[in-house]
Amino acid sequence: MPIVTGTFALQMKMEPGLDLGDGAQTGSFRFDKQFGGALEATSVVQMISGGNPASGSAAYVAIERIAGTLDGHAGSFMTCHRGIMDGGNASLEVDIVPGSGTDALEGIRGKMTIRIDAGVHHYELDYSV
Repeated sequence: MPIVTGTFALQMKMEPGLDLGDGAQTGSFRFDKQFGGALEATSVVQMISGGNPASGSAAYVAIERIAGTLDGHAGSFMTCHRGIMDGGNASLEVDIVPGSGTDALEGIRGKMTIRIDAGVHHYELDYSV
């Protein structure tokens, strides 16, 4: 499977969360991203988070729609994010949603990794079409 890399910039907007009772609440966020590199695209992300930030433990889930070109192939696809922070130890999985590819990206499958280095967001996309 090809692996492509690049960077992305994002803007975050906090949206109303959900009161789960007993003081537990979710956070809800919208992110608008601009990807550069082999993935020239924009995306919209809907994220929900919950947990206990004071203890360094939390989780988030998100759905993202990415539209643009990947290695020159135009179309769109969706990703599903699942992140856990456990006492300061982070894990993150970002999978391409099967069947979500359109146009020249129909049938796309794969995984994305995200890394933040000195405030710059980097992606690595391992995919097949």
